[in-house]
Amino acid sequence: MNTHQYNNNVNDLFDEDGFFKQPELWDHKIACSIARSSGIIQLTEMHWLVLESLREQFEHYGIPPMFHHVCHINHLSKHCVEELFHSPRDAWRIAGLPNPGEEAKAYM
Repeated sequence: MNTHQYNNNVNDLFDEDGFFKQPELWDHKIACSIARSSGIIQLTEMHWLVLESLREQFEHYGIPPMFHHVCHINHLSKHCVEELFHSPRDAWRIAGLPNPGEEAKAYM
């Protein structure tokens, strides 16, 4: 399902902290839109590697991964998330993942 099939207002896709409510509705178009609203004009191949890894890690473990691990498995600098997305929180939001909870947000 994509945003064109989602009948509610686009604001209904996000919670009060800006996290995606239903990650299964996420697609590349939505990611680009969230990125632009976060000040990232264009998502590069490196951005997509990290975004897909975040989604895979979350799908597999159900919790936010250690962000430097995501950089490591993609052979990028251990600070790649901050370098590419400004913050882990922005990366998490652009990846269309749900609110990770108060404790995890404190580390983002």
